[in-house]
Amino acid sequence: MAHHVSAPHPAPPPPGPEEPRSHPRATEPVLLVILVVLSAVGAVIGIDLVSKLGISANTSVVGALVAMLIGRIPLGFLRRMRSVHRQNLAQSAISAATFASANALLTSVAVPYVFGREDLVWPMLAGAFIGLLVDAWVLYRAFGSRLLPADAAWPPGTAAAETIKAGDRGGRRALILAGGTAVGLAGTLFSLPLSAAGVAFLGNVWALMMFGIGLMLRQYSPDVFHTDLGAGYIPHGVMVGAGIVALGQAVHLLIGRRERKRKEAAAEASSVATVQDTDPTTAYTVDERALRTSLIRGFALFTGGAVVLAVLGGLIGDMSPLGIVGWVLFAAFAALVHELIVGLAAMQSGWFPSFAVTLIFLILGLAIGIPSVPLALLVGYVSATGPAFADMGYDLKAGWLLRREHRPWDAFEREGRRQQFMAALIGFAVALVVVALAWRSYFGQGLIPPVAKVYADTIKSGLSDPDAVRTMLLWAIPGAAIQLLGGTRRQMGVMLATGLLILTPQACWLVLGALVVRVGYRKLRGPAADEELNLVGAGLIAGSSLGDSAQILKT
Repeated sequence: MAHHVSAPHPAPPPPGPEEPRSHPRATEPVLLVILVVLSAVGAVIGIDLVSKLGISANTSVVGALVAMLIGRIPLGFLRRMRSVHRQNLAQSAISAATFASANALLTSVAVPYVFGREDLVWPMLAGAFIGLLVDAWVLYRAFGSRLLPADAAWPPGTAAAETIKAGDRGGRRALILAGGTAVGLAGTLFSLPLSAAGVAFLGNVWALMMFGIGLMLRQYSPDVFHTDLGAGYIPHGVMVGAGIVALGQAVHLLIGRRERKRKEAAAEASSVATVQDTDPTTAYTVDERALRTSLIRGFALFTGGAVVLAVLGGLIGDMSPLGIVGWVLFAAFAALVHELIVGLAAMQSGWFPSFAVTLIFLILGLAIGIPSVPLALLVGYVSATGPAFADMGYDLKAGWLLRREHRPWDAFEREGRRQQFMAALIGFAVALVVVALAWRSYFGQGLIPPVAKVYADTIKSGLSDPDAVRTMLLWAIPGAAIQLLGGTRRQMGVMLATGLLILTPQACWLVLGALVVRVGYRKLRGPAADEELNLVGAGLIAGSSLGDSAQILKT
């Protein structure tokens, strides 16, 4: 494990009665029941909203609030739910179930259904579930690395952690958070995306500035430039260029010359690490070797999942052996790249462009001549990756913030991540059951995720526009240049493309306005401004999430 050298600090006091020496386990009987029930609620919310409204809600705050209320019930066996770490497991399970059911499983199985191949729904469900599991495993193994650092923004995760901490400690923090939550919830009543402003208080300033610029260009380009920059595959081209550079930056990070310096730093820090715990704010818990191994294994597992899907989907008899090999490798590569690009965007902004990146690989599949049925399965497989990757990043960020004061930290942090992964697996299992039982009823009523219709219609029509690939390649150049300029930490090219892909009226003003307020307030208040803005931003995101989840009542 690689560490940064930090100055010695006084040993913290031993854990008090409310600070456990070992992390709570997701399989504790009472907690397990709560996790299953919350996961079922999250899965139902997920499939209902994505099929009826085309949106997905981050229900982690809902799970945290429910866990807090359960902990206040005057029954002895429920008092244990007052633990912030058990509340963290609860929010991890419900959010995992929500994103898994809506974005990964139901959307994936809807692709072959809309394509007219209902017989491929069950094979697609099996393949999508494998992709979902691999997706979450890669993030679990890579979180805390230089590529996906724990101290990056991950805004919804920060919002969940601040909600839990404010509920635990009360006082002024709770009042600020509650005020932000009320404003965010009110914003949903007027269709104002105040979560965008909340993200701007939490994320990387440069990344979010490019995000806001992208949103502004998408909204006003028809009036200003007399052309829609969101049409004609322009934003997809920007994302292709930025994504290629982001992938290259990740590879350089894995095999670059920093490895030797890291080993030397680790050797110097080893004597300190043996006598005191590492400062969690300055440590990477996953070094380059472990990250490289996780990504390689992830590709191998994605390859295995693609093989299973090819067999169950009947592709073995429909394609040549060479075609099958090419399809499997392309599917695995697309799944891995998709999750990384989506994860990097989510890490900085809290928004993940899963639909756009999947559409890019769909167009590439059409360009290289993949037959329609194998392409439909490939698109369903790729779309199953990414959302769970981003969501687990949010959840692990929340856990990292809640555990960072614990001493000894390292063992507690690692065990906490393991238990969060277990909670997510519980959520995934419940989501699988809910989707397996509900898809036929929803699809029979015509309730199909809109993005699945776009995928299927695009496959049916093919590349009717011969200029589509040419446009993407042309706009890939500025996307690549901006991504290269911003570097790995800022992800400026990816964030510009993400903004171009999203048409949310007035969101650009909320993002850019909040950035101006953030910079100005920090100059006025100094470092003390960060905590207050974090609470306000967390409240806005929490309120918007509650409002989105409440839309199930409308449907």
